[in-house]
Amino acid sequence: MSEHRRPQATAPAPDPRAVMYSNSPADPPPIREPRHAPVAHLVRGGVVEGVHHGSVVVLDPDGEIRLQLGDIEAACYPRSALKPVQAVAMLRAGLPLDGELLSLAAASHSGEERHLAGARRVLELAGLTERDLRNVPDLPFDPVVRDSWVGQGRLPSRLAQNCSGKHAAMLYTCVLNGWSLDDYLDPGHPLQQAIAEIVEDLTGQRVARVTVDGCGAPLFAISLHGLARAAARITTAVPGTPEARVADAMREHAEMASGSGRDVAALMRAVPGLLAKDGFEGVQVAARPDGSAIAVKIADGADRARVPVAAAALARAGVAPRLLTEFAGEPLLGGGEPVGRVRPVPALDTVPPASHG
Repeated sequence: MSEHRRPQATAPAPDPRAVMYSNSPADPPPIREPRHAPVAHLVRGGVVEGVHHGSVVVLDPDGEIRLQLGDIEAACYPRSALKPVQAVAMLRAGLPLDGELLSLAAASHSGEERHLAGARRVLELAGLTERDLRNVPDLPFDPVVRDSWVGQGRLPSRLAQNCSGKHAAMLYTCVLNGWSLDDYLDPGHPLQQAIAEIVEDLTGQRVARVTVDGCGAPLFAISLHGLARAAARITTAVPGTPEARVADAMREHAEMASGSGRDVAALMRAVPGLLAKDGFEGVQVAARPDGSAIAVKIADGADRARVPVAAAALARAGVAPRLLTEFAGEPLLGGGEPVGRVRPVPALDTVPPASHG
């Protein structure tokens, strides 16, 4: 996989808290092996059977760090957790979407018919078709939808791939600006340059490196801390701004930003005003209207740790624990009966369990 480097300053980075709303991005995060820490225990029958490592940051409404575990300042790839920022960039470039279609533009969708229909609609608004998409063909992300798709003898398609809404919106943005279409995924394309600028604006730091995401779009390396800052910027934006429009669309149409039965949609429904987005390889970001925010990276990419760790981080951010009970993690079974579960480490879990099972 080819990688495209962006210039890096050599001066020491300033205190990242000072760039929460700075007009001048700080230096890029360092590229190093992340200094992850234990964030979740797999507990079976009262014994820690396994340990998930990762990093977690919780921000107060004023941008101060309330809690951090692991390495929140190292460069990491946020994967699809960066899609709300990419959607903000497209709105700033003139994309006129709102509501369900804007939520889809920031989606990692499940490949349900409503997602495919929405992506087709965006392409129609642009005067384009599925043939103009440059994301990789794939089967639907949701396993039930995928099995049905295969059972019908349908082949992988660009429309079914979980990033097709984002790609359709990218093409629409290009059409509106008179930008070329065939190379819209090139990091040097005006669209991708505009997105990189907004990534740096909202995260408060320069991008450390640019590579290629799974769907073929440029992927920007930022810090976990910067990702949380960007989410806070989006949820605290003035109504009517591109940031606020993205937050409103995703919160009001959570299933379009993910899918039926997806944990990220359930999380937004459970916590009033919450904006949440997941990403491959165990990434989760979420922010509340007051500006409190969390970002999570599970080192081994395990979703079974991402969900309960994110829920614990949200509790530390001030979300009432009763709203988060369904996100405590899937039980571990022994002989078909629950004998334990994945639990956040005590440093993260604000409500210690009475028993580990």
